[in-house]
Amino acid sequence: MRETLEIWSSRFERTTFYLAIIGAVCLLAIVAIVTLGVVMRYLLGIPILGVNEFVQLTAVALIMASLPYCTARREHVAVDVFERLLGRWGRFIGDIAAYCLSGLVMGILAQRAVLKALDAWQWGDATNMLRMPIWPFYAILAAGAGLCVLTFAVQLVVVLLRGAK
Repeated sequence: MRETLEIWSSRFERTTFYLAIIGAVCLLAIVAIVTLGVVMRYLLGIPILGVNEFVQLTAVALIMASLPYCTARREHVAVDVFERLLGRWGRFIGDIAAYCLSGLVMGILAQRAVLKALDAWQWGDATNMLRMPIWPFYAILAAGAGLCVLTFAVQLVVVLLRGAK
């Protein structure tokens, strides 16, 4: 049982890491296209068509591909203003509520993104200027949100097993 859990944990870590690499590639692509767009527009007087579309869709992929990795490593910004005031039981209940609410919101987002991806694929939806298909970006959004739901579920189980500290 423990061996199986370690295998799944290792696969999950690898999956989120590879998604984070995809996010890094998206960031580099955004930097490159924006730099190229600025150079082409202001130095050569030849604007590149569709830079905004490319940046907007690639930013979705960047964020949603990187989010599960960041969530799994607990590297989100956290504000602990009420940490001492709440006490250990308040923090315990707050952690449970945060994981449940976050998982619920991400679950709804994942479900809606899957439906939108299928719809966009069926109808061949594409962007206006570049005619880039939209469904892959909804699919990345769904995958990222779905992995975040799994991460929140695991973190919730850990908090429940650990108890109030």
